[in-house]
Amino acid sequence: MKTKVLNIEDLKSDTAQSALAEAGRLLRSGQLVAFPTETVYGLGANGLDGAACAKIYEAKGRPSDNPLILHVADRAMVEGIAEDIPPMAEKLMAAFLPGPMTLILRRTSIVPDRITGGLATVGVRMPESAAARAMIRAAGVPVAAPSANLSGRPSPTTAASVLRDMNGRIPLILDGGACHFGVESTIVDCTGPVATILRPGAITREMLQEVLGGVRLDPALVGANVTPKAPGMKYKHYAPRAPLTLLEGAPQKMATAFRRHVRHLQKEGRTVGILASDEVCTELEDLVPDELRKPYGPQGDLTAIAAHIYEALIAFDDTAADALLGEGTTERGLGLAIMNRLHKASGFHTIEI
Repeated sequence: MKTKVLNIEDLKSDTAQSALAEAGRLLRSGQLVAFPTETVYGLGANGLDGAACAKIYEAKGRPSDNPLILHVADRAMVEGIAEDIPPMAEKLMAAFLPGPMTLILRRTSIVPDRITGGLATVGVRMPESAAARAMIRAAGVPVAAPSANLSGRPSPTTAASVLRDMNGRIPLILDGGACHFGVESTIVDCTGPVATILRPGAITREMLQEVLGGVRLDPALVGANVTPKAPGMKYKHYAPRAPLTLLEGAPQKMATAFRRHVRHLQKEGRTVGILASDEVCTELEDLVPDELRKPYGPQGDLTAIAAHIYEALIAFDDTAADALLGEGTTERGLGLAIMNRLHKASGFHTIEI
């Protein structure tokens, strides 16, 4: 299969409109299309067609019990796939949608069992991305979509990274430029008495608390072995090919700690790659060559870190690095989502400094 890449950055152009129409035709005919959102690129299929959704699992090598999220363009689509919308979900929709949030709701019978991992619930997301919503409208159906990468690998935030994993596996990639947020949507379970965060994202715990007054973190976020109610809760995710170890602790001690651990690994004959702040990367110029240092922005700049970590992890695969050291950050605000991704990418291999 030859994979076509069509640019839709100028959404109003004839070229983009033609590409969106083609994407809609492919989705309605049971094919897969990769598309941009404000978080990461998604790998989409007709969310009401179980056979089409099965192709997502095949293309990604994704475990079959890992649920998919249904992406919708408007409220009418939500009501078609959700059995009911409880008051807490109504409040969240009013505050944050369209936006980088997924709501877990009880599903209607039209939602295929194939995408829910055997659960009676479904993840519903209305992207902030105008391009994503335009594609969904062109398809005329909810679009089931995980991230557009091979299962377990870092999620793509550019079309080029999608092509790296999906070339020859899918017919079409819509190129909408780099994604804004860089980490996946916040997933909130609205089926219980208290809203529960199943996956942290750009809509932070603090933002949710402002709207609802109370919210909790699911035990699975700290390693509990439970049936996954949402993508990313059960399986290793976001991992580069070389093993990653995180250094966590006081920012002012980071550069010294990195220098010590880099020297130790180099003495063992390892080629070390660094994913860290501008400050740490600058301090290591004499030890680690440019191509093995991937700065993600200033220390504490959570927006920059979120936007850069996936592409940096992907970029290490084109280097000789066989050991990676990453710099952790706060778990407040957007940092909770960043550290969730970095912990999964490292397999929770952390050194406290």
